[in-house]
Amino acid sequence: MCSASWTPRVWCSSSTLRWRPPGCRWRGINYLYIYCLWVSGEFKGKGYGKHLIEYCLADARAKGKSGVCMLGAEKQKAWLSDQAFAEKYGFETVDATPDGYRLLTLSFDVTKPRFVKNAKVKAIENQELTVYYSSQCPYIHQSVDLVRKTCEELEATCILIPVDTLEKAKALPCVFNNWAVFYRGKFVTVNLLDAAALKRLLKQ
Repeated sequence: MCSASWTPRVWCSSSTLRWRPPGCRWRGINYLYIYCLWVSGEFKGKGYGKHLIEYCLADARAKGKSGVCMLGAEKQKAWLSDQAFAEKYGFETVDATPDGYRLLTLSFDVTKPRFVKNAKVKAIENQELTVYYSSQCPYIHQSVDLVRKTCEELEATCILIPVDTLEKAKALPCVFNNWAVFYRGKFVTVNLLDAAALKRLLKQ
């Protein structure tokens, strides 16, 4: 199934789990944060997801963490981990933004993290297409290239901002997994955009 070793960042052809200390997007820094948890296609239903999440929880306990958290939404987003699956293991919503993004947490003690205040601002001064991104996800760089090329074809301005320091992460005016899109000064999505979705957005 997977030849990769079980480490805090694992991805292979059939399943993926990546987690690390969050430290910046919410209060509650003694938590581990799951950036990505998925099992693909024919490998679903074979218990791989169960093994992945149980390993993550065991790793958090072994490191003396207060718990594990992840980003979700009222309506499941394509590029967010399956929150219904996480809820089966005791994850619960401890905070939410007005537009429906949720901070899900499995706490080992009485503490509960919260989004920082600026995560709920969801607005920037730039009116052009603006994308904040990090390198946590192996799909990010191809998405950055797609946005750049599509905007060049459409002769549209785009601003691509790497989130590569703690200071930048703390200053973000939105929820953030690995990717956040703003257009006309407003937060749009955390989903990666294909060319068709990007063109529809730029027509608005």
